[in-house]
Amino acid sequence: MEQMVEVRWHARAGQGAVTASKYLAESAMDEGFYIQAFPEYGAERRGALIKSFTRISEKPIRVHSQIYNPNVVLILDPSLVGSNEITEGLRKGGKIIVNTTKSPEEIAKKLGVSDEFEVHTLDATGIANETIGRPLPNMPMLAAFIKVTGFLSLEKVMERTRKELSKRFNEKIINGNLEAVRRGYQEVN
Repeated sequence: MEQMVEVRWHARAGQGAVTASKYLAESAMDEGFYIQAFPEYGAERRGALIKSFTRISEKPIRVHSQIYNPNVVLILDPSLVGSNEITEGLRKGGKIIVNTTKSPEEIAKKLGVSDEFEVHTLDATGIANETIGRPLPNMPMLAAFIKVTGFLSLEKVMERTRKELSKRFNEKIINGNLEAVRRGYQEVN
């Protein structure tokens, strides 16, 4: 691992980016890393544009600002593809993971990126609709991050997800979300 991995999530309020960012950080903490996870948004209303940030490091994290040069960008709402802000500051060799039914090649073309970045796609909304009955793409996207980066263990993320969801939800919702994580991990392109 690099000294620090920085992740920027682009979404709309209500898609679960803040929750996924937190679960990612806490899963990394479970594996002994130092972490930060925090959102940036304006007026709290469903559908508003938001960003969430995750930092994971082997050493204490001394920086306390938003992430300007991420290693990985996750886009939970496909309507945000094409915005210049999405790839802004992304490090060379960085990874972009998009919730869409389109291919990685189609998204790379739409983003105007070539071989400088890895582009991955996943129909996270479709998976969420099938597994939990709601269009919440956060859990499949979290799993896609795990698969694409190879950074954390899927088992630890599943444990953290179960632990957090069991505080508020019934077994049916928990199992649906765990299935969404499994499928996101398996189906990312």
